[in-house]
Amino acid sequence: MSTAGMVILGAGECGACAAFALRSNGYDGPVTLIGNESHLPYERPPLSKTTLVDGAGHKPVAPIEAYREAKIDVRLGVMVDSISLGDSHLSLSDGNRISFEKLLLATGARPRRLPGSEFAHGRVKYLRTFDDAVDIRSSIGPVRRLAIIGAGFIGLELAATARSLGCDVTVIEAQSRVLQRGVPEAIAAVISARHLQEGVVLRCGVGISSLIETETGVEINLADGTEFTVDTVVVGIGAMPNTALAEAAGIDLDNGIAVDETLSTSAPNVFAAGDCCSFPLPVYGGRRVRLEAWRNARDQGALAARNMLGANEVINSIPYFWSDQYDLTLQVAGLADGAATTVRRDVDGDAFLLFHLNADGVLVAASGIGRGLTVARDIKLAERLIASKVVPNPVALASPDVRLKTLLAG
Repeated sequence: MSTAGMVILGAGECGACAAFALRSNGYDGPVTLIGNESHLPYERPPLSKTTLVDGAGHKPVAPIEAYREAKIDVRLGVMVDSISLGDSHLSLSDGNRISFEKLLLATGARPRRLPGSEFAHGRVKYLRTFDDAVDIRSSIGPVRRLAIIGAGFIGLELAATARSLGCDVTVIEAQSRVLQRGVPEAIAAVISARHLQEGVVLRCGVGISSLIETETGVEINLADGTEFTVDTVVVGIGAMPNTALAEAAGIDLDNGIAVDETLSTSAPNVFAAGDCCSFPLPVYGGRRVRLEAWRNARDQGALAARNMLGANEVINSIPYFWSDQYDLTLQVAGLADGAATTVRRDVDGDAFLLFHLNADGVLVAASGIGRGLTVARDIKLAERLIASKVVPNPVALASPDVRLKTLLAG
């Protein structure tokens, strides 16, 4: 049994950020970071893009030398069998036990499985890990036929990357349009048009009747009677939080591991952060959400570390998402569902922003799309407006001649 200290379960972006934040906030006791993958913690956004394009290795959050210098004990390729809250320890698959003073659960999420998609030939795939990306990379290229099930961020990013590599790509989405969850229709329409321009076949509003895998391909039968065959299928229909260990330990769940505004779970000295947890957002009246986003993982990792050391800080971040597809970047800040009014602002070229106001005129979300970083600065300013619960003048919001910074000052 090792000396009790700070233990982080989950060696992803969130867990790694938490480990380094413990050190930067002055903690000098033992810090142990445990992960079930064999790789050092790495960035996940490149997996659907550059990792597939150039076959490059994973992009680590930090090199191994940084962990050694910070005296962070990184244990990779290790499974945790159970969490014992009574005597504060973890039982590992290799027979060892680790005691903890404070525990952070940063166990992330796993792909939602498509019923009936477990096949022997490995032609139906999922993208979550670096090893998944390497596997998919070997299956795409010129003259290859790829079907992607699910038109969310991951599915569409993968579609764009596969087209750049010469793949024939068909995207199948049961909802009536792409990016149904969290992205306004006007922005989704721009993304759809660009995929069609690039030669992607979009099949929205139709379900799958069956997938039949053979040694040479996958036969797809759609609910509308369409039948076609591809070489590979990648399923991207969302993710599910990894909560099994927490549930077995008796920790409360609510669409993930339930935490309060400080990321504390129902168990003393146990925190949770990142994709695996649901939390209340004060700026939205305590509405409970679960976010699968790069920046949320980083922010919550750092916040959890400070609160493990007694800071007792409350979550104050605004949900933020982005996606790069071809030369377009879309960005979303805040939660737009339930907005009563949407105001459009045209900016450089064909880029535009949408500002979403509730029934009281409060700005609750903003979204935008353009080439490169065209809308980035305005989205960042919009985050500040949302956090301040500003009631902006809709005419001023619509005018590109009015700087958003002046609305914040007002």
